[in-house]
Parts: sequence; C-alpha cells; structure tokens
Amino acid sequence: MKIGITCYPTYGGSGVVATELGIELAARGHQVHFITSSQPFRLTGRETNIHFHEVSASTYPLFEYPPYDLALATRMAEVADFYSLDLLHVHYAIPHSVSALLASQMIEAHSIVERRRRLPFITTLHGTDITLVGLDPSYLPITRFGIERSHGVTAISSHLRDRTREAFGIDSEIEVIRNFVNCDLYAPRPQVVSEMRPRFAEPGEHLFVHLSNFRPVKRVLDVVEVFARVAKTLPARLMLIGDGPDRSAAEHLALQHGIQDRIHFLGKQDNVHDLLPLADLMLMPSQMESFGLAALEAMACGVPAIATRVGGVPELIDHGTNGMLFKIGDVAAMAEAAIALLNDPVRLQKMSQAARRTAQENFCTTRIIPLYEAYYQRVLDRNQ
Repeated sequence: MKIGITCYPTYGGSGVVATELGIELAARGHQVHFITSSQPFRLTGRETNIHFHEVSASTYPLFEYPPYDLALATRMAEVADFYSLDLLHVHYAIPHSVSALLASQMIEAHSIVERRRRLPFITTLHGTDITLVGLDPSYLPITRFGIERSHGVTAISSHLRDRTREAFGIDSEIEVIRNFVNCDLYAPRPQVVSEMRPRFAEPGEHLFVHLSNFRPVKRVLDVVEVFARVAKTLPARLMLIGDGPDRSAAEHLALQHGIQDRIHFLGKQDNVHDLLPLADLMLMPSQMESFGLAALEAMACGVPAIATRVGGVPELIDHGTNGMLFKIGDVAAMAEAAIALLNDPVRLQKMSQAARRTAQENFCTTRIIPLYEAYYQRVLDRNQ
C-alpha cells in the first residue's frame, strides 16, 4: 500500500506512535509518506520506503496566524495525487481529520475530470484530542464533524473509544487498536545495563525513570515527590527523560527537597530504548493516560511501572502482577509501594518478568501492525 501519515512531529505520544507505525509499515514493504510540519523526531532519514514531505504555512502579513490546517490539506492532496496514495492516516483529530477531509474532497473533485478516484482517510484518536482540546466549545463541533466524516476511526484503548462516544454522541464504528512496542528494540539488555548504568547510579543504588513531555497532565511534580520519599529511605537516583513546561518547577521542587544531586534531568532523548532498561522501576503518576505508551515501552524492557489508575492504563497494567496502580496524587502510597518492591528482589524480579511477558504476548509490533494492515484493507474495500 501507499500510505500518507500525518501527526504532530514533536515529543509526544501520538507522534511517537504515528512515527513507529510508519517505520514498521515501511519495514513490511509498504510505501509510507509522512506529511508534517517537520521531520518526526524518531525518524533518522535513513529508513527504506519512507518519504518526508514538509508542510509550510504562509506567513503573509494579512494572516495573524498562519493557516496551517489549509496548508496541510493542500500538501496532503498534492502528495496523494503525485504519488497515487491509497489512503491517508492522520493521528490526533485536531486539525488533522478536517485537513484530511478537505484533501480527500479535493482529490475526488479534481479526478472527476481526469481519472475518478477516492482518497479514504483514517483518524486515530490518541487522548487529549478527545478528553481535553476536543471538548472545548470552540473545537467540539469541528472535532465531531471530522470524526464522523472519517472513512475509518481507531482509538488506542477501549476507554478512549467509550469516552469518545459518550462525549461526542458518536455511534459509528470506532476500532480499538492499542499502542504497540518493538519488542526486539525495547528489551532487557544486560550488556547495555552493565555499560551504561554506572553513569546514572552507583553500585547498590536503585534507579527510577520517568518519561514524558512534562506537561501538567503528566504530574512530574508527583514524580519528584515520590522519589523524595524513597530517597529518604533507600539509596536511589532518578532519570527524568523529556522536557516541557513543568521542568523548571520540577527542578525547583528537587532543590527544596535537597535531592537535586540525585536526579538526572536528561531532556529529550533519541535513545530511549537504551535508557529504559537501566531502571528498576518507572514512575507514571499521570492525571490522565488514554493508554500509557511510556509504561509499555518500559515494561517491554522488563521495568514495571508504578502508575495511576486512570483512563486506559488498567488495560495495560494488572495491579500487583506486572505493575502497580494508585489513585491520582497518592504519592505516599506510591512511595511506600516502591520501597516495598525494592526491598523484595524476588517479587520485583517476578513483576519484571510479567511486565516483559505482557508486552510480548499482547503489544508487540508483530501482533498490532497486522491489525492496522487489515483495517486499512477494510476501509479501502468499502470505499472503492
């Protein structure tokens, strides 16, 4: 197939999933065209069967804000026409689904004269496009319209599917295709651990990790609070991977607790698959997670997550078996659980093995990518 993919190319879950999906599809022989404002950060530019098409919005002085959604629709149509794309797959509804709808209509209207063809598009819902931004009165009608006019809609968890139907009154098909991980790339890596872990923790010290875009919904300050409680009891260090608006507040809180020398603020990293296996536990105390991709990537590396019981996270983490779930903001209970686990190496090892097994049996690319391929074909068959 020839597939156009649009996403936000920055550091965030929807962009990561879209990029990894494109990489996996290309590896399976499909021709993938990324149509985005900049090259997605997980692309190296050396991948086979992957092409990048930049979207540039006009900065004409008349426009107070560059009309990116219109520029995107135009570029989608251009790429689809020039490369004879079979379909578009857009990630995050706002504004990508509406831009794809315009591109689809442009292709169909243009091809009436020359060669009649259709350009179906699929919208994948990722979370805040539904639970936060999409519910804003300024965006709700257009978000609903884009979803309803999509030729196919997928959601990354059953929770998000149900939330979408409830919030937008949508009763049409929403296919649940959960997030995935490359279980060969994200895996326990003893050699890497022996080489790299000494950079972040001394022998005898425990190592925590948190990975996010540091937005308020990720509750990075709770990560620091949990770690501060653990560090009073056990020798431990923390890797914070990512960046965003709450970084400075997290740094200030670390100073207040006097643990700034025990926290590694690593910023945005391309080698996440090398860093996650170094840790003993992941901390993911989010306000909301429609799935919990960071936790899945850690679990594939054999690192259990201490997380919050929100959104789609319980579809991934079975409390007490492959990780731990707590109420939002209950940093005391999270810290207590972390200390208990680290003081019980046998239980921690069993949980680590269960976490890896969960990823392998349910969420590896070899299981999820064929679901996307089958769904693409269904959409194409009913839109011929």
